[in-house]
Amino acid sequence: MEAIDGPSGLRVLRTNARIDLLVTDVGLPGMNGRQLADQARETRPGLKVLFITGYARASRYQTASCSPAWKMITKPFDLDNLSQRIRAMVSS
Repeated sequence: MEAIDGPSGLRVLRTNARIDLLVTDVGLPGMNGRQLADQARETRPGLKVLFITGYARASRYQTASCSPAWKMITKPFDLDNLSQRIRAMVSS
């Protein structure tokens, strides 16, 4: 499934659709990726999240308040690395 911005993504996450992993950029129009994940956790507490960021100072997203099911990948990355991260997260 795909969404064009944070609010659209949240609407998808609030449906009954099976979603194994949320892959989101940290910087989104409408709300940031962390806000999206926090709000999604209200209805999907076990949701795994892979944040994508191009910011070197992304450590603020890796705080104690983050779920252990949340991981981050920084740009640039190759598709093999992305697919390995996704496979590892979905299978764990």
